[in-house]
Amino acid sequence: MRNTRALSPIFELSAPGRRGATLPPSDVPYAALDEILPAEARADALPDLPEVAEGDVVRHYTCISQLNMSVDTHFYPLGSCTMKYNPKRNERLASLPGMLDLHPYQSEASHQGMLQLLFELQQMLAEIAGLEAVSLQPAAGAHGELAALMTAAAYFRDRGEHRTKVLAPDSAHGTNPASAAVAGFDAVTVRSTPDGYVDLEDLKAKLDDQSAVFMITNPSTLGMFERNIKPIADMVHAAGGLLYLDGANMNAILGIARPGDFGADMMHYNPHKTFSGPHGGGGPGAGPIAVRGMLGPYLPAPVVAFDGVRYRLDYDRPKSIGRVRSFFGNVGVLVRAYCYIRTYGGKGLREVSENAVLNANYLLSKLKHIFPVPQGDRCMHEFVATASKIKAERGISAMDIAKRLLDYGFHAPTVYFPITVKESMMIEPTETESKETLDAFAEALFRITEEPADLLHEAPHSTGISRPDEVKAARQPQTSWPK
Repeated sequence: MRNTRALSPIFELSAPGRRGATLPPSDVPYAALDEILPAEARADALPDLPEVAEGDVVRHYTCISQLNMSVDTHFYPLGSCTMKYNPKRNERLASLPGMLDLHPYQSEASHQGMLQLLFELQQMLAEIAGLEAVSLQPAAGAHGELAALMTAAAYFRDRGEHRTKVLAPDSAHGTNPASAAVAGFDAVTVRSTPDGYVDLEDLKAKLDDQSAVFMITNPSTLGMFERNIKPIADMVHAAGGLLYLDGANMNAILGIARPGDFGADMMHYNPHKTFSGPHGGGGPGAGPIAVRGMLGPYLPAPVVAFDGVRYRLDYDRPKSIGRVRSFFGNVGVLVRAYCYIRTYGGKGLREVSENAVLNANYLLSKLKHIFPVPQGDRCMHEFVATASKIKAERGISAMDIAKRLLDYGFHAPTVYFPITVKESMMIEPTETESKETLDAFAEALFRITEEPADLLHEAPHSTGISRPDEVKAARQPQTSWPK
């Protein structure tokens, strides 16, 4: 039976004077706080903290953690986000003392091993991308987008060109236009055709001498490989622009297709999605970028270089956009990516993508007769199904289905994105799930469609909180327990 006391709000467990530890009397001379800190550095009152014993704290947070879903405990078919199981081997390797105990202020001579690892990672990411130069500095995918667009802006400035527009399809990740705006560009949306591909006529009409970059996710958020990617690249280049590849879905084409080979000039990686690393929770991330050789001089500095004798951080880059992240980037995540790539090798990375595509197509084939897939019977690593039919017939929405899945022990797929598909459910099984798991997930969806609509409207029924006001929670977060 669950310890309901431990699950109580921690303020309810508080008792005056209760402590997790009792400290001995101070053995240094006493000094009043106002003698140590100026008034502007002191709070007006003590913080309102619970007074609890260590056991209360441990039980409270352990019980709360057991309420969470995670990739270690549940299947996460979260389309676009690629919430796959990450090998614990890479966690152990990244936690070795020689990795953890390094300090960024050490001399280069004292961390040659780490610099070699980062240098080799740059080379591997360049090879996988089919591009020549890499920066490991960006701290996330969106940060990589921003750094790449800043790199593009520096490139055009150096050429004496003033280009103001960044184009992106209407099915793009929301970070694409946001990154463009932060980088100082005007974001322009390009329509998609009914079958989900880029509308070439609309792209042609919007390309001009002010177009700096066309950003495209390929494979797309609809789980499709853009069949016109080469003509698109040719059109962008003919207008004097650059093609940016949002690398969010690289896990579908590893060892099969390289962005540089089909026309991309820049791209970012999401190591937590494509390779290995923690995902979610707001923790440290990484978003390395790869670019063509002509853009290399403008990359963030420093980059890791090797002169044949020793590895070093190369700061002598006069055209660089400068540093975009402290020190060398989030090295802990980069080490995990390095271990993942070295473990699989070229052949293994291709198999990762082949299995991701196989799993997605297997699940699509099982579900399409219940949840139609507007973009067809085949997909890459993910697909977008729609609950429009069952909503029209029985009033059951994609949100109802997503919430009810929690009662069956499955995290929901991404719902209502992309917005180009009504009542969308974006499903990505990843390569790490077994056929048995996929069958169980499909069976849960089949059962849900046969349940009473009223039951689904009130789901989930097995969680501590059922349906909070999500808009209010996002705009007015409750950061403290009400008294």
